[in-house]
Amino acid sequence: MEFFVELNVFRAQWMSELKPNSGSNGGNRGLSSRAADLRRKQELAREEKARELFLKAVEEEENGAVYEAIKYYRRAMQIVPDIEFKINYSRSPDPDGGNEKDMDGEIEDLLAYFHQQLILQDNSLKICVPEVEMTQMHISALPPEVLIYIFRWVVSSDLDLRALEQLSLVCRGFYICARDPEIWRLACLRVWGRSCTKLVPFNSWREMFLERPRVRFDGVYISKTAYIRQGEESLDGFYRAWHQVEYYRYLRFFPDGQVMMLTTPEDPLVTVPRLRSRNTRVESIMCGHYRLSQDTDNQTKVFVVVSKRKEEKVAEYQRNSRFCRRNPAAPETEHSFHVGLQLSSGGRQSFNKLNWIHHSCHINYRSTGETVVTAFDLDQMYASFFFARVKSYTAFSERPL
Repeated sequence: MEFFVELNVFRAQWMSELKPNSGSNGGNRGLSSRAADLRRKQELAREEKARELFLKAVEEEENGAVYEAIKYYRRAMQIVPDIEFKINYSRSPDPDGGNEKDMDGEIEDLLAYFHQQLILQDNSLKICVPEVEMTQMHISALPPEVLIYIFRWVVSSDLDLRALEQLSLVCRGFYICARDPEIWRLACLRVWGRSCTKLVPFNSWREMFLERPRVRFDGVYISKTAYIRQGEESLDGFYRAWHQVEYYRYLRFFPDGQVMMLTTPEDPLVTVPRLRSRNTRVESIMCGHYRLSQDTDNQTKVFVVVSKRKEEKVAEYQRNSRFCRRNPAAPETEHSFHVGLQLSSGGRQSFNKLNWIHHSCHINYRSTGETVVTAFDLDQMYASFFFARVKSYTAFSERPL
């Protein structure tokens, strides 16, 4: 009996709590808002704690204490798993950061700051000064014009601006020479030609070279294609072999508008060193030219036209012709391949991906002047090109910029 009484009391209390009441609703809303504010403050506190631990880990990693860095990384990610994507790395890790605004002001105009430091340091306006006394002639004795000409040899005709940036880390004077606008203007002219006569919307020639889409010259673009092909049936008919076929396409661009294209099953470790020079003797390589085009939708495209070399065409024609002794002339047809690619960026590297948008074969008959165009369907066999930097391509400087 007492059980039923307690049950009825519980039901009555429960129904009274479910009935609408303006005063209680206002109180509940106040309680819910205070609870939401409390949760928000707790989340902010946890995120701030995780940020401090993550920046501490970054500092330890820069100092070489890898194990300590891993410990702080783990603690930070235990508090906020995606803390890495919520951190503004431009902020100083030091929470005090009293001189943060002053340092930012210097970094914004670092070139003018270094100019001022050199003037205050030495009235002779030397680019740099020797750290220790020397009996031989120091490079600081050279005038700035000669140093900039040396820097143009560092950049070379291959446009190795990466080496120029590394050279600027030597001292303040080298930093000033590496920011010379004429060097970067010549580099932009080599890449885009007359289409880069104006800086707008960029603030400097260096910014244009770094930000404007372009193909890269310090490596090679590689595309790997793999597929499975059905083989011949066995003699007894019990099984049929399957073959996995892999081959590579290579694209090597040069600053003067030349390009090399090669399709081969050989591994990149074997093929890439052979593509260092444009005078390579690799068989079946196709050479030609390319141009960059930027559409109204700000999509940069690369159009390539390649064909076999003339000496290879004549040799192939003589091998295949039964009347080569009577008619040693060149073949009557010319084959050229037209390729359209879209330039994009992926990951941390810039301009490191090329996607297929067009591929066709043009056959020109010399006797009639007729040209037959065959367009290929772009399917899964046309894998995207990805850039791979090759240090040996820019290891030597043949001509200055």
